[in-house]
Amino acid sequence: MVMVGSVGPGVRRVARGVRRRIRRLGEPPVPESAYRLVPDPVFVLSSVRSGSTLLRVLLNSHPQIRAPHEMHLRTLSVDLNKPYTKKAMSELDLDQRELEYLLWDRVLHRELVRSGKQVIVDKTPGNAGVWERLHEGWPKARYIFLLRHPASMVSSLITNRPDRDPDATVREVRGYVEAVQAARTALPGLTVRYEDLTERPEEVTREICAYLGVPWAPRMLDYRKGDHGPFVPYIGDWSENIKSGKIQKARALPDAADVPAPLRDITRAWGYPC
Repeated sequence: MVMVGSVGPGVRRVARGVRRRIRRLGEPPVPESAYRLVPDPVFVLSSVRSGSTLLRVLLNSHPQIRAPHEMHLRTLSVDLNKPYTKKAMSELDLDQRELEYLLWDRVLHRELVRSGKQVIVDKTPGNAGVWERLHEGWPKARYIFLLRHPASMVSSLITNRPDRDPDATVREVRGYVEAVQAARTALPGLTVRYEDLTERPEEVTREICAYLGVPWAPRMLDYRKGDHGPFVPYIGDWSENIKSGKIQKARALPDAADVPAPLRDITRAWGYPC
């Protein structure tokens, strides 16, 4: 007999995902005619500690690309807290889900207009867990899948917070990389490796610019000259490496023996030695 208290976080995460999908099946589809102020935003789908802040400041250094700090759009919600509010919105063919899309879209548009640029990129790692909603709300969205060796992400998290529980950290990274892999399987987009970005930044940023339909700009490689906002916790990396303004070389790939067992299959699937 399995006691309730023995159910692990992985099981609970799967159960929550199943419940979300069941609820989604009972909801009406977003109208194809739904108008977006930003019809084709760019979402970076990645894990935590995957180099997404470095990628965003390189992109934000481009004269046509705005890549702000993590916006956490998925946590901006709308409450229809009165029965008549829900009734009024339903007469406009608006449910809570579509109202949230309108809110997220307005935030993206406001930031894009304030920047005076043409392309906006949101690199929030949590977006990996809601990629289905992003695709539903923005059918024309573009995606950059940022990969890093999963064991390196675990090591980076523990180095940053030595008091972390190693097993819990592995489970956390596993949840992120599974979501990124699911999105890569279902959506078109460009895959970028953190290790390649740090080793060959010009080549990789040229490839990204070609994907986004903008000319490459040499200034992308010297992000010290741009205003990228504060480097503080909860909205991006705040390490001394990112504050240095220089592209730091990635750490050496872990030995196969040092890759935690729960991460070995996804490590191989991503083409890393394991």
